[in-house]
Amino acid sequence: MQGLAVTETITTISEAETRFGLTRSKSEDFFPEWHDQLPEINSSDRTNLEILWQRYIYHRSNGHLLASTVMLLLVSPLLTVAGLYDPPFLIKAEESVQITVADSEETLQGRIDVLVLRDHLWIIVLESKKTMLSVWSALPQTLAYLMASPNNNLPTLGMLTNGDDIVFVKLENKHYALSRVFAPLSTQSELESACQVLRKIAEIIK
Repeated sequence: MQGLAVTETITTISEAETRFGLTRSKSEDFFPEWHDQLPEINSSDRTNLEILWQRYIYHRSNGHLLASTVMLLLVSPLLTVAGLYDPPFLIKAEESVQITVADSEETLQGRIDVLVLRDHLWIIVLESKKTMLSVWSALPQTLAYLMASPNNNLPTLGMLTNGDDIVFVKLENKHYALSRVFAPLSTQSELESACQVLRKIAEIIK
């Protein structure tokens, strides 16, 4: 069976949809997790997010950031505030995955930047890109990684970010939908909103 790199094989949304038989949902009710009844951010959280935001803006103002730096400055501390580093969740970094394409002899191989699990259940796939790239450049491979979930009968969520922007994606029964773009580079409140989405996901899983 032929092994191909996800990053080289799935480079467009159309390729991901075709290879995996995915369809983008048009229903507003398909992905309520990113906007419906989001938990409040308390004063302590807001203080921590303000420090996080100011630190990111400081480094970002001095030029573009690599994906690894985005992960250190933004993603990791955001997961901390959202409570996804704490029980019952586990974190795996650079997790190797293989995706078998149906009706094909292809096996796609890749590495998920950060995977959040509860027991063996995939909760969130996080994919980070350098600030020079559009956040949407991460969507094709994230859809592929979501297809690698062993719990493909349950919804799986992804978070894409290049630091400046954050987008959430939900995949369920080969249908997917996207959140709006959250733009932490513009205001701290955008980072707070993204944190609310992560906390909402954590609450639902708990």
